[in-house]
Amino acid sequence: MIYGYVRVSTDKQNIDRQIRNILAVDASAKIYQEIFTGTKTTGRHEFQKLLNKVQSGDTIIFDSVSRMSRNAAEGFELYKKLFDDGVNLVFINEPYINTDVYKATRDALVPMTNTDVDLILAGVNQYLMKLAEKQVELAFEQAQKERDDLSERTKQGLQTAKLNGKQLGRAKGTVVVTKKSDESKKKMLQHAKTFGGTLTDVEMIKLLGIDKNTYYKYKKELKNARLCDNMRL
Repeated sequence: MIYGYVRVSTDKQNIDRQIRNILAVDASAKIYQEIFTGTKTTGRHEFQKLLNKVQSGDTIIFDSVSRMSRNAAEGFELYKKLFDDGVNLVFINEPYINTDVYKATRDALVPMTNTDVDLILAGVNQYLMKLAEKQVELAFEQAQKERDDLSERTKQGLQTAKLNGKQLGRAKGTVVVTKKSDESKKKMLQHAKTFGGTLTDVEMIKLLGIDKNTYYKYKKELKNARLCDNMRL
């Protein structure tokens, strides 16, 4: 079986690019996807489902090594475990650490001769495998470094903005107006019993096609707006 795994950190990020890249490698790939902000593989429910399902001879395709893990030590250990279990790993942006490359290095080791020369050959083979392992390890370390650098830049940017007196996030009480919210509130003023109409809250929620929390937030904002208008009068 061919699998693909894609992940983004927030629901504001677009996951489609990763999916397209994987399907370009193998159009039959079964995609597992999720939103997860942490660096650990534990807690990623879809990824855990995939790890429980994958078998020897199967392939997992990642857009990049950072989608598998941004924790260097954990990522490297998982890579080795999957390799030992016979699972093929493909990293589109880091093809030099695909398990096929790692396996080719292992298969290319110098054969023993049953002579004293084997003492030297054993050292050469061990060195070649260490080089291959180091490449894999460095790829995961780079992924973790990129995450750490981004986190540090974000923190420094927030500190700078705060020192400059800039408002971080929305000010308390700010009402965000969108086309959807504006249309919903107009209908609420026309039809909701609270504002002189005939429909109950449950009926209004169904009519507007919005969730309950959003509806009651709009209702509170409308009440507050009316109160402010009455105070001005």
